[in-house]
Amino acid sequence: MLGICRGRRKFLAASLTILFVPAITWIYLFAGSFEDGKPVSLSPLESQPHSPRYTASSQRERESLEVRMREVEEENRVLRKQLSLAQSRSPSHHRGNHSKTYSMEEGTGDSESLRAGIVAGNSSECGQQPAVEKCETIHVAIVCAGYNASRDVVTLVKSVLFHRRNPLHFHLIADAIAKQILATLFQTWMVPAVRIDFYDADELKSEVSWIPNKHYSGIYGLMKLVLTKTLPSNLERVIVLDTDITFATDIAELWAVFHKFKGQQVLGLVENQSDWYLGNLWKNHRPWPALGRGYNTGVILLLLDKLRKMKWEQMWRLTAERELMSMLSTSLADQLPCFWNVQLSDHTRSEQCYRDVSDLKVIHWNSPKKLRVKNKHVEFFRNLYLTFLEYDGNLLRRELFGCPSEADVNSENLQKQLSELDEDDLCYEFRRERFTVHRTHLYFLHYEYEPASDNTDVTLVAQLSMDRLQMLEAICKHWEGPISLALYLSDAEAQQFLRYAQGSEVLMSRHNVGYHIVYKEGQFYPVNLLRNVAMKHISTPYMFLSDIDFLPMYGLYEYLRKSVIQLDLANTKKALIVPAFETLRYRLSFPKSKAELLSMLDMGTLFTFRYHVWTKGHAPTNFAKWRTATTPYRVEWEADFEPYVVVRKDCPEYDRRFVGFGWNKVAHIMELDAQEYEFTVLPNAYMIHMPHAPSFDITKFRSNKQYRICLKTLKEEFQQDMSRHYGFAALKYLTAESNS
Repeated sequence: MLGICRGRRKFLAASLTILFVPAITWIYLFAGSFEDGKPVSLSPLESQPHSPRYTASSQRERESLEVRMREVEEENRVLRKQLSLAQSRSPSHHRGNHSKTYSMEEGTGDSESLRAGIVAGNSSECGQQPAVEKCETIHVAIVCAGYNASRDVVTLVKSVLFHRRNPLHFHLIADAIAKQILATLFQTWMVPAVRIDFYDADELKSEVSWIPNKHYSGIYGLMKLVLTKTLPSNLERVIVLDTDITFATDIAELWAVFHKFKGQQVLGLVENQSDWYLGNLWKNHRPWPALGRGYNTGVILLLLDKLRKMKWEQMWRLTAERELMSMLSTSLADQLPCFWNVQLSDHTRSEQCYRDVSDLKVIHWNSPKKLRVKNKHVEFFRNLYLTFLEYDGNLLRRELFGCPSEADVNSENLQKQLSELDEDDLCYEFRRERFTVHRTHLYFLHYEYEPASDNTDVTLVAQLSMDRLQMLEAICKHWEGPISLALYLSDAEAQQFLRYAQGSEVLMSRHNVGYHIVYKEGQFYPVNLLRNVAMKHISTPYMFLSDIDFLPMYGLYEYLRKSVIQLDLANTKKALIVPAFETLRYRLSFPKSKAELLSMLDMGTLFTFRYHVWTKGHAPTNFAKWRTATTPYRVEWEADFEPYVVVRKDCPEYDRRFVGFGWNKVAHIMELDAQEYEFTVLPNAYMIHMPHAPSFDITKFRSNKQYRICLKTLKEEFQQDMSRHYGFAALKYLTAESNS
């Protein structure tokens, strides 16, 4: 029996409703499945997508179980009546914290003996919770699928990490999307004393897909039923959490509740805090039957070893199939003292779970409306949630002193690389940035992409920070193809971006834009890291390497796809150059054709890009030839050349040593040339740079002499590396630099 009391007696009921099965049926199935303290042998069941069948070792065993199930119906009726009377007589039922565990008492399972097991201990006072050992690992299981749930998991994990003092082991039952997102996130988060294991949710679908389901969480909410089979066989206990949970205390306090399990108790849940299952919210309201208000599975304590011994897998299947004969589909039925699961739904009675902030342990946003739910104290709860939503996750990378951590190869390699740097070097911060691991959240918003049948598709690749957010809508209007963007943001800025995107009809109408958040850390803008992140996560064979402050010409996407075929990019090492221009006007009538652009050039409305300040960057494009060109033409690499190009997705990455302003694109073009890429200018393509305030990094470059000295040092080291890597052919880069 579970119970956490604050100087008062608590009414405890040992019963459960898990996801879809009426609670009373479960109670008696379990209690009636033990004879003389031994579990009844249940044969394995065969599950099929729509109508699973179970087979028994003998027909007699099956018939015996069916007879027992029929007896349950009458016992259920008696127990419901008894519990209803007990609840109406107990004033603490409406104010106290209700701890629910399922107890498998020895005996025959008749209603009186079971009822004695349910209320046992109501007259006793609760003592202080047993402490969790300092370095004891706490196991947490979470079912997560899709883009939105992946974001929710991050906030949940932040709230757990903020309060925790113990090592954590997260068991994530995830689909392919969530696994890709969360695997990268935790790998780059590098939180000490945290282990992550993934289990393929897609492989589990067949286990539960035969159950009709209308719950807003979909089929994934049913996967909690198969955790005993899914999680490692040597894992004895686990806390199961929904993704919409926020912790307000150390999770070790919840883990300590396991010490209060006695006898054959195997589960712990909290009673539902709304009247949904009472069936009186509106006329003809017919929810699934439940014991009273039923129980909420947002927070569950599972003793896995005992559940396996009692053959849980066979039991829930047998019960589910029986119940589905009379019920059409599962619906909202879902979720230890109730402050372990304070449920914020529209019809909640959760205010009876607490009288002070210190009473709160776990907040559960178990309404489809989430933060928009109506609740008396919703502002307080919302602020608590937003605190973790916008909290800097980098601050949670703290060590647990005194607890040995598992060896992490990535972490050890990072420490080794950093230890080899000279901290007295005036360029130390530049060099260190190259090895900084930035926490990365891929596909922050929903993403869909259908591959082109002709295998010519091109993704626009760019990176940005918060001060360039206003360019997104314009780029989406100019480029209808897929886009991969890396955004350098703080946790708080990421939420601002989310609100901005969700409020934009233009952005919400586009599902082929991948937004990858790289979280801020350090003093430099890691421009080439951002480009590499965006490049790595494209879904097309080709990519257009652009910058966020450029608008491509209308129709460029289709033009590039045709050029890919025309110039046989699939079988040749070419870099297709899109000529770059700029305007100094914030309001520009964008040219709709090359002829119109040439006219604007002649009138001084447009200029070749950086003509006034950095002519060498784009001079090799040969704009004079481009004016009259009607076919693609080849140009040669020259020092400081930095055009915007279309290349195959297998092109080399950008060099991470270059951060902030200076040489970040130049170095990349140099490496393309070293790898013998042919630079080809497209005669009918163009892009225009839009004006904006100078970036912080270019301001530092112009005002800080040491910044310029370090950039020059990094350039020389890069050229030396090129010579070592590419040999004699790379000597021209040293010569070109000395002559420029």
